[in-house]
Amino acid sequence: MIAIFLFPVLENCKHNYILLSTDGMRLSKFCLHPAGDTPSSCRLFDAIVSHCVPVIVSDQIELPYEDELDYSQFSVFFSVKEALVPGYMVTQLRQLPKERWLEMWRRLKSISHHFEFQNPPKKEDAVNMLWRQVKHKLPAVKLAVHRDRRLKIPDWWRRRR
Repeated sequence: MIAIFLFPVLENCKHNYILLSTDGMRLSKFCLHPAGDTPSSCRLFDAIVSHCVPVIVSDQIELPYEDELDYSQFSVFFSVKEALVPGYMVTQLRQLPKERWLEMWRRLKSISHHFEFQNPPKKEDAVNMLWRQVKHKLPAVKLAVHRDRRLKIPDWWRRRR
């Protein structure tokens, strides 16, 4: 909602900050993606569409389309503990072989269309992929709802695993 109001303001600014941000990502080899309070964010989509290798900092994160895409092929992961060690991430990223980075970059180029929103939606774009994710998760949600309705101890099934 805020973006709707800010976009015209930023668009008319002397410096278009949205374009500067996009250019910055496109010129970068790595884009930092610290875990936030939501399972996904625009920052990750923007990095992938910009072909900027995501550097994901999280101990537990749910990534979009993870059941279909292997993020280890195009992303670098650090735990929160590792990220808090001064200089650790920078050292590790600098030691990443150029050929490995090129493999990740090529993979990003081949999957980035899954993170782009098209109007009208196209096959395999972000809209299509998001609906597939909903379709895959729906049976598990229905199962959990039905179990909660019938069980006297609602979380029995989850404790058992």
